[in-house]
Amino acid sequence: MEAVIAVLVIVIAIFAVTTIVRSIRIVPQQRMDVVERLGRYKRTLNPGLNLLVPFIDAVRSKVDMREQVVSFPPQPVITSDNLVVSIDTVLYFKVVDPVRATYEISNFLQAIEQLTVTTLRNVIGSLDLERALTSREEINRHLSTVLDETTGRWGIKVTRVEIKAIEPPPSIRDSMEKQMRAERERRATILNAEGHKQAQILTAEGEKQAAVLRADGDRQSRILQAEGQAKAIRTVFDAIHQANPSQKVLAYQYLQSLPQIANGTANKVWIVPTELTKALEGLGGALGGLANMVGDVPSPQVDSGAVEREAAEAAEAAAAEAQRVNAEVREAEAQVSGDPDQTAALPASPQVPPASAIGGADYNGASQPERS
Repeated sequence: MEAVIAVLVIVIAIFAVTTIVRSIRIVPQQRMDVVERLGRYKRTLNPGLNLLVPFIDAVRSKVDMREQVVSFPPQPVITSDNLVVSIDTVLYFKVVDPVRATYEISNFLQAIEQLTVTTLRNVIGSLDLERALTSREEINRHLSTVLDETTGRWGIKVTRVEIKAIEPPPSIRDSMEKQMRAERERRATILNAEGHKQAQILTAEGEKQAAVLRADGDRQSRILQAEGQAKAIRTVFDAIHQANPSQKVLAYQYLQSLPQIANGTANKVWIVPTELTKALEGLGGALGGLANMVGDVPSPQVDSGAVEREAAEAAEAAAAEAQRVNAEVREAEAQVSGDPDQTAALPASPQVPPASAIGGADYNGASQPERS
């Protein structure tokens, strides 16, 4: 009897503990439990300590209220230009109504996956490959709108949909790489051409400015040289004009310049000694005419008689020197020819006119009127 009582007490204790355990429910934060009473929805347990009617109330589901992330496997999708691409998607969602998520659909996660795949195929099927690769934001926004409208009645909020990767076929990837490489080479060629063009333009501008500066410097140099020469000529002219030189001085200067003229390597003009008096006569007339052309009048203090005497003496000395030179030439020619009598056969040099004829006759021997 005592054993039966002991077993009964143990059974009662176990039943009491089980009843207490089943009547107490502790729900953690960010989770809500759906409770059914006799198979029907009764209430939703909030986070914390909750009491249940043992053996009558039962927890149907435990719903996580946090935002969840689901990565779907790659899905083959055909674009509008009949290319098969593989697309990976990532879905962010959260349960806002645990009752609807429990009773409106059996497996909301699988439903969301299938809905995402079908919607993605519809969106990508209306785009070509290039637009699909460059319109990810548009695709994400369209997917998020469609999924949010559909999953709203399930008590689920789709917060974000992201396309993780779009993988075209290998042949298309090779073509795209070649296209990108060609585009980069084209841009590099254009940039090089632009740089070469700018360099040539800058070089031409520099050469232009340098040429302008050189021309301006040459012009300034020539202007300064011309001004210097003009000042030098003006100074010499003023000095000659102020000094008022006579024909004698000019003839003396000319005679001093004759050795320099004769020293020229290209000089082919020689004064014949027999014509020296006529040359002096022509030189005097030319110098006199030059003096009259520039308005230079000889000084009135010059003694014309003394000048004529000096000129006559110079003419006589020149005639004697000419005769001597002619005699030496005849002797040299006789020695060369070997005929001693040839010396007498040579013509004599013309006689020099008297000193009084200098200034009174022109080069041909015609008399000239004396200048006052």
